[in-house]
Amino acid sequence: MGNFTLGTLIALIGAVFAAAMAGIGSAIGVGTAGKAAAGVTSEDPDKFSKCLVLQLLPGTQGIYGLLVAFLVFVKIDLFGSVARLSVTGGLGLMVACLPMAIVGFLSALYQSKVACSGIALVAKRPEESGKAIILTVMVETYAVLALLVSLLGVMMPATESLLEATASAALIA
Repeated sequence: MGNFTLGTLIALIGAVFAAAMAGIGSAIGVGTAGKAAAGVTSEDPDKFSKCLVLQLLPGTQGIYGLLVAFLVFVKIDLFGSVARLSVTGGLGLMVACLPMAIVGFLSALYQSKVACSGIALVAKRPEESGKAIILTVMVETYAVLALLVSLLGVMMPATESLLEATASAALIA
C-alpha cells in the first residue's frame, strides 16, 4: 500500500470511471429493454428468446468498461507491488479510460432505444427478429471502437514517457 502515489490514484479513478459509467449505461439499457420485453412476453411467451437477445445487447458496454478497468489494474500491478506512477502517467491512463466511459454510457442508452424498437418489431413480426438484432448491433459498433481506443491507450507501452515528452515539447514551443 505504500507505493500508492497521486498518479496511481488518478489511474484508478479513470479505471473506476470506465467501469462505472459503462456499467450504469448498461444497467439502464438492459432495464429499459427488459421492460419492453416483459410486455411482449406477457402477451406471447413464445417470443421470450427473441426478446431476450435484444434485451441483452445493451449489456455488453458494461463488460467492455470492466475489461478496460481490469487492464488498468494489471498495468499498475494493483494486485502485486503497485507501480509508482507519476501524475502524468496516471493522467495518461485516466484519459485512456475516457472513451470507454463516455461512449460506453451513451451507446448503451441509445442501443436500448433501438432494442426497444426491435422488441416492438418482434411483437408484430417475429420472423423479422434478425433485422431487429442487426439494427441494434449497429450501435454496438461505436462501443467496440471506444473499447479499441481505450485498450490501445491503456496498453501503450510508453504512455508515461510519451506524455512527458509531449508536455516537454509543448513547454519548449
